[in-house]
This record gives sequence, C-alpha cells and structure tokens, in this order.
Amino acid sequence: MKTFQCVVENPIGIHARPAALIAQLCVTLRSQVTIKCKDKTAAGNDVLQILALRAKKGDLLEISVEGANEEEDAEKLRKVVCTDCVEVNETSILKLAFFNTKDYDRIFFSKLADETGPGTYNTEITYLESRLTKETATLAKGHDAICIFVNDEAPREVVDILHNEGIKLILLRCAGFNNVDLEACKQYGIKVLRVPAYSPYAVAEHAMAILQEANRRLHRADRKVRDNNFALSGLLGVDLHNKICGVMGTGKIGECFARIAKGYGMSIIAWDPYPNQKLVDEGLLTYVDKDELLSKADLISLHVPLIMGDNGTYHIIDEEAIRKMKKHVMLVNTARGPLIDAEALISALKDGKFQAVALDVYEGEDENVYTDRSNDVLPHSITARLQIFPQLVLTSHQAFFTREAMQAIAVTTMENARNYSEGKDFGPAEVA
Repeated sequence: MKTFQCVVENPIGIHARPAALIAQLCVTLRSQVTIKCKDKTAAGNDVLQILALRAKKGDLLEISVEGANEEEDAEKLRKVVCTDCVEVNETSILKLAFFNTKDYDRIFFSKLADETGPGTYNTEITYLESRLTKETATLAKGHDAICIFVNDEAPREVVDILHNEGIKLILLRCAGFNNVDLEACKQYGIKVLRVPAYSPYAVAEHAMAILQEANRRLHRADRKVRDNNFALSGLLGVDLHNKICGVMGTGKIGECFARIAKGYGMSIIAWDPYPNQKLVDEGLLTYVDKDELLSKADLISLHVPLIMGDNGTYHIIDEEAIRKMKKHVMLVNTARGPLIDAEALISALKDGKFQAVALDVYEGEDENVYTDRSNDVLPHSITARLQIFPQLVLTSHQAFFTREAMQAIAVTTMENARNYSEGKDFGPAEVA
C-alpha cells in the first residue's frame, strides 16, 4: 500500500469540482483509493462520498492507494489532489435548462451544481421533467444552454426554436448525437458538446448479461421457479466456450465486450471501418469483412454508432444480413435501435433463426424509453410483438446505468459547461 498526505490548498476546500476531478481519476485507476479527513473516510472513486468529507482549506487529507499499479497511481492522484484542485477561476453563471429529468439525474448533478463562485462549476440548473420536443422547446427561454439525453428531440424545427430563445449551447449527457440536427446548430452558432465516454464497461457488461439471460432463458427460469415449477423444459442454452464472437464496432465499448467474450473462451472476429491494429497485435481479435463476420459468428454484438445515409449503419442488420447468419446465431444490441431492421428481425424470430436475441435498444422504442407504461395496452407496437418470443430479452436503454457511469456523465457534462464558460478547448466532447 502506498500512502501520502496532502493539505487542502483550495480556498473553498474540496468542493464539487475538485471532488469530481478526484473521483473521475480514481475510476480510471486499477488501484483502490481511500481518502481520510479527520474522522471521515471516502472511497476515492465516489464523488458523493468525497463531498461528504467536507474538507476545508487547511485540512489534512490522508490518501491510501493499494493495487498492482499503486506507485504510478499514487503519483497521478498526488498531482490532481495537490495541484489541479488548487485552481480557482472566475466564470460567469451559466443558466441551464435540464430536460427529461429523472430522480437519479438530480442525485449527481445537484451536488455538482450546488455552489457558485470562483472555482466552482457556476451553473444554475432548472430541472424540467418534459422531454425536449417542438412542443416543449420554448421552456428553454431565459437560459443560456440546455442539457438533453438520448430520447430528446432536436431536429431543425426544434433548433430553430432554441435559437429564437437565445440558446447558445446544447449539452448532451450521452455519447450519441444522432438526435440533434448538427447543420442547423452550426448555422446558428450553437455549440453541441457530448460525453464521449462514460463507462464502456457498464455497456459491455450489460450486453453480455442480457445475452446470457436470453441464451440460458434466465428470465423464464426465474418466473417458473417463482411459480414452483422446477422443470427444465424450455430452458436449454448453449456454451459460449469455443464459439466465435463477432464484434461489429471496436471502439471502447466493443473492445470491452471482446475482452469479456475472450474471458468466456470465445474466438473473436471483428468488423470496423477503422480497424484498431493494437487489438490485433495483442492477439485479442482478428478483423474480417462484414459478410465473413455475419456468416461465421455464433454470437454477434453491435457496437457501432448510428449513421444515416449511404454507407451508413442504419439497418446494418437487415433481411439480407440475417440471411447470411448461421442458424441458431445469437444477437445482442446495446448501441442504437435502428441498427437492426425490426421487421426483418421479427420475421426471422418467427422462422426460428436465433438461439438468443438480447436488445437494450430497438427500433420503435422511443415512446417507451424511461416511461412507465404498465397501465397501457401496446397491441400493435414493435415492443409487444418482440415480447412474445421466449428466446428474446428486452431491457429499456439501461446498459449505461451504473453508479460509475452516472457519475462520469454528470462530471463530464459539467466540465463541458465550464469549458464553454471559460472559452477552453472542448477536445473530443465537441460535435458541432
């Protein structure tokens, strides 16, 4: 274990922004970090626990770093705690309209926006439960910026309204930006900033979790046992060991999924318009063309962005693609719903094409995402039609939903807001 001490030099103590910087660094470290201040202790990767220390200027922090890389990790942490967290800059207050608010959003964002003044995020948030649509866009009036999520709508007609209401910044608390008309934003000089990566592990782990739920029929098994039915009929799965896993898209999430599949003893083939040679050199995977992946893989996992138009990824899994797949193939999608042609998928499910299908996103999900429709009847929807298949598992766009990911989304979004206010470079967060 590596330990060191640091006196808090920030004039207003370890407030929201220093706590966020420390926590986000610790999430990336392989070592376990513990921070003590007086009689309180916090996990280094938890911004809420760090804030609960209430460390003030002059307080002594005792920091413990334990793990395989503790020497290197301790040095990284020392720099942030003892140097970066001292910075105090004056910025103007940014008024932010926060659309599509859920209780879990408030947990993290409210803590980070709790303070104003030099060195803080200097952001005043108005929380709105409504999704951003053309009917609700005027709620942005009186604000400098808006914050939206994956199921908010910002086509040109909405961007027109936002411009008329004086909005200069759109903060996406997600990685995808296909729901925003970027050309309209450029025309009006509206900056669009996203969260390029929050927790690729969260999404990749969820992908494998629901794939195995579908493959081993765990959703059906649980219901049967709760009804005191202990028969195994209808629950037959297949081993993943020694099977071929096809990963479409080898960005951070696709890479994580490939490593998980490798841990199951699978051979990994991949397709990506921009191959990552490092993954080949280390022996993780082999790149093949799209048709070869479709025809050889026993399990196909989608991790590409949704790109419309020629040579895009819209309906990358269509009737023709499904026809090329093996009988009893397994398919999982935690990326974007329209990557799969829902009608083609339903037709193939009826024909018994798939051993398992696991969808966290799917075409036609928009009206359902993050809403309680338990009292509604959905007789003709894609959702209802998909739910009839015993080999299929649906979840509601929750692959990202872990404590680490929510913390990263909040911190990165607030850092984007602060960088905008300070006129700093946005790096990979900038999309328009």
